[in-house]
Amino acid sequence: MIWEADPATLIVLALLVGGYAAFALALKRWPTVIQLIAFSGAILAIVGALTGPVDELVKQRSFALYIFQQLVLVFIAPPLILAGTPDWMARPVLTHRLIEPLARFLTRPLVAYILFGAAFALVHFPPVCDRVCHVHPVYGDVDTVLLLVGLILWFPLLSPLPEYPRLSYPMQVMYIFLLMIPMTAVAAPITMAQSVVYIYYVEGPHPFGLSPMADQVLGGIIMWVGQGVYLMFVFSAIFFRWARREDETPPFNRRPVPLRPLPRQRSHAI
Repeated sequence: MIWEADPATLIVLALLVGGYAAFALALKRWPTVIQLIAFSGAILAIVGALTGPVDELVKQRSFALYIFQQLVLVFIAPPLILAGTPDWMARPVLTHRLIEPLARFLTRPLVAYILFGAAFALVHFPPVCDRVCHVHPVYGDVDTVLLLVGLILWFPLLSPLPEYPRLSYPMQVMYIFLLMIPMTAVAAPITMAQSVVYIYYVEGPHPFGLSPMADQVLGGIIMWVGQGVYLMFVFSAIFFRWARREDETPPFNRRPVPLRPLPRQRSHAI
């Protein structure tokens, strides 16, 4: 249930829902139906991943569901939040003179890519994961960090503001393709490890009757295969949108332009 969530989770949900409603009321404008559905889907995804049975099983040392939580926070909720945010709602924040310089820096494609890759690798580095990620006082804070870097990661693709232009379609395709590198770099060693990587998951019984090793392999497969399939769907969607836009572009007029005859030069007698 929602009241069993970590305080950081409740704060993030309250900020998202409260800020969304407050901006709409203050500006006396309402998002479209599609935007409302997208934003509501993001909130439901966060609630489903970080509260209730899923979160309870994660706290019972289910590594596979822990990875599932992270994929929801990085790949599902952030795109839905951006898709559900109207430009008139984002503009007062992202164009504020105190926020805009930092926002423009963080949402640069290269910076967003490096920031996400570093954060995702760090939270899966065994000493950090064992000593920080599963410590109860900061457990929800780690989830919040993943949600924030997920928003930054997807911003170059789904920016709601023309002041922050999206990447071109060819660059979007390359961006998604390159995103598979840090994900695979983290998932492959976990999946193919010969022993349990994280000490936290060695102790205690695991849900579903899995051994710690089997749970780790399952989690690695969810991360490796799950993110690969998801990103390939995104890759294909971007590619087809790009191809459709090219098909809709009117062809160039290739009719030859008639050449005018040059004026005849008069000969001058010497």
